[in-house]
Amino acid sequence: MLRPFLAGTGHIDQIDSITHLTLPSASRKQYSDAQLDDYAAAWQSLPRRSFPHRPPFRFSIHARFSNEAIIGTAGFGLWNHPFAPGAGMPALPRALWFFYASPPSNMQLALDVDGYGWKVATIDATRPSALAMMPFTPMVLLLSRSKKLYRRVWPIVQRELCIEEKLLPSEMMLDWHTYSIDWRIDRAQFSVDDRTVLDTDRSPRGPLGVVIWIDNQFAVVTPTGRAKFGLLDVRQAQWLEIKTSEVSGTSEV
Repeated sequence: MLRPFLAGTGHIDQIDSITHLTLPSASRKQYSDAQLDDYAAAWQSLPRRSFPHRPPFRFSIHARFSNEAIIGTAGFGLWNHPFAPGAGMPALPRALWFFYASPPSNMQLALDVDGYGWKVATIDATRPSALAMMPFTPMVLLLSRSKKLYRRVWPIVQRELCIEEKLLPSEMMLDWHTYSIDWRIDRAQFSVDDRTVLDTDRSPRGPLGVVIWIDNQFAVVTPTGRAKFGLLDVRQAQWLEIKTSEVSGTSEV
């Protein structure tokens, strides 16, 4: 069951079968978020081991956005909420979702894929093979400062962290579309209006929770070791609309 989470100026309205997740405005001095999820109540999250979903699982949503240049981040899919209050110690990320980030966000996790924009993405940094690479992180960051070495080293890192990404046309965000994720133990398939946009064998492990959100955050995380997080001013109303009757999840794929 999806429950609302609100922070700052974020609010959620229900009009007939359409749910509006809206930021009417926001300030860089305050985190603002309008969100629906199935792993938390108010500020308290379930322990991550109790998040409700494991593969095989299919998530589907009918949605559109106010514009193709949202300020902050927005999207929908499944993740492990790495910094969830009440979920235990902070964790490395696991996710598969449709994800949008505006500049100055720059999360260059996949080779030759921009670190911002509207995309599909997978990551699982909790796999044993990924954890085994952690002692080599300083060396990887150093080598990644050379473009030539980065192109040789980063595909190995990307594979072990189960990272796969593909940019989608940003104009797609303006119209109603049905977005689907078929999450299996050994594959993940992303579709828009029943057309496959990404089919990958890089499938995160469970358990994960469903999240649908729009907020005013930005993040910079690059293979060269740059990391920065912050908030952005939102000067005009922006929203994510979903047809509530067309949001579904099932363990049968």
